[in-house]
Amino acid sequence: MGGACSRKQERDNKDSPTRGLSRRYCKSGTLKWWTSSFSYPSVDFHLRKGECPPLLDLCIQKINEDIDKYNTFSMLPRDISQLIFNNLVYSRRLTSASLEAFRDCALQDLYLGEYDGVNDNWMGVISSQGSSLLSVDLSGSDVTDFGLTYLKDCESLISLNLNYCDQISDRGLECISGLSNLTSLSFRRNDSISAQGMSAFSGLVNLVKLDLERCPGIHGGLVHLRGLTKLESLNLKWCNCITDYDMKPLSGLQKLALLNLEGCLVTAACLDSLAELPALSNLNLNRCNLSDNGCKKISRLENLKVLNLGFNVITDACLVHLKGLTKLESLNLDSCKIGDEGLANLAGLEQLNCLELSDTEVGSNGLHHLSGLSSLQKINLSFTMISDSSLRKLSGLSSLKSLNLDAYQITDAGLANLTSLTGLTDLDLFGARITDFGTNYLKKFKNLRSLEICGGVLTDAGVKNIKELSSLVCLNLSQNSNLTDKTLELISGLTGLVSLNVSNSRITNAGLQHLKTLKNLRSLTLESCKVTANDIKKLKSIYLPNLVSFRPG
Repeated sequence: MGGACSRKQERDNKDSPTRGLSRRYCKSGTLKWWTSSFSYPSVDFHLRKGECPPLLDLCIQKINEDIDKYNTFSMLPRDISQLIFNNLVYSRRLTSASLEAFRDCALQDLYLGEYDGVNDNWMGVISSQGSSLLSVDLSGSDVTDFGLTYLKDCESLISLNLNYCDQISDRGLECISGLSNLTSLSFRRNDSISAQGMSAFSGLVNLVKLDLERCPGIHGGLVHLRGLTKLESLNLKWCNCITDYDMKPLSGLQKLALLNLEGCLVTAACLDSLAELPALSNLNLNRCNLSDNGCKKISRLENLKVLNLGFNVITDACLVHLKGLTKLESLNLDSCKIGDEGLANLAGLEQLNCLELSDTEVGSNGLHHLSGLSSLQKINLSFTMISDSSLRKLSGLSSLKSLNLDAYQITDAGLANLTSLTGLTDLDLFGARITDFGTNYLKKFKNLRSLEICGGVLTDAGVKNIKELSSLVCLNLSQNSNLTDKTLELISGLTGLVSLNVSNSRITNAGLQHLKTLKNLRSLTLESCKVTANDIKKLKSIYLPNLVSFRPG
């Protein structure tokens, strides 16, 4: 199974704890990366032609440029100081020296996640905000246990993000144990936190959201969460020390609605404890040790709305126990041993709006079981054994907005069977063999915002039809080696494009001139083309001010 230039292996490995990823955040090279939010609030200086920016914006911009001239902003109204701070962070101009000007400014929100140079020396100014401070993001910083001692007096703090802070240990947890107003706490990817250290969480009685993703030393520590009766969300993803035993202390958390156990060493035995959680509506068991044995207990989780069972050794026999989960809205069965017969058990899930069947054994005979799921808005059939003719069975799903058909056997004929789905906004035909003729059918999908056609057989002639899709925001035409500079000319009118990929084509530097009109472009990928990084940089500096990611680069 799989399409041309398959992305499946890359996608399967992206969350693996053994990949050796940097602790720093990274953006994906695919067209999807742009959907990630930028965490730094800023003043927006983008104006329509002829407009004059507001005086306040001009002042903040000027202060940003001359920041070294100012010793303190404590005399300014808090909201003004906050805007100046946010803009300095966004523009990456805040330094340990300029930070001093914000001492005692009563700022409320300090978003310094992944900001270079943040360490214990910054904590004095941060803590000087006192009881005004509500939210702090220090993710990826070099703050240590000692640095956290400064936060003891910030008793109003409600949100604290310490993801990827690998110099914080159990001693640091003691420093925040008195911050009883915290509602959100995040400690992703920390090897030093232990079960004993988690005793510091027992006093955080107002905690609503706790994130301990990739904390490998917390086995036995969840017992300290028993008293957190307001807890609604708990992320234990890739905590490969967590077992069925650790689930027992959670059974009394009556408000727990979201539980992420992806990559944990739990089995179906944990479902006994989870069945005691009346509010549980979102459960992620991807990549756990689940098999058909014991899956009958899933039927007890009657309030589930989101269930992820991907990458487990479960078969159609397991799906029998999903029949009664009539509140399900999202179901992930990625890479399970699911076949056509199993889909019959989903036919009654009338509220289902998202279904992930990628890399399963689903084929042409199974799709008719889905034809009555009128609420379906998103379905992934990539790397399955469906055929062109079987896609007719999806033609009545009028609510469908996102469809993934990344499968080599899908051709123009399959696309022709889908033209009734005029509400589609996202269509992935990455490995499908769509020709120039097949692109004629795309005219029916006038609401498309994202399109991928990378089967290798498109030419400039086919792009003539794509240029009519004026709502497109993301376009991936990579792997089509016959595309030329004419393609860039044809799509130059798609001014809403934010992401464009035409890699492995015959695009040259000469064709870049056609991209001048794409002012909203933020990601441009032209790898394995006759294009140089310097030419893209020139284009960016003059015509594409919003471009933040480009390849080659």
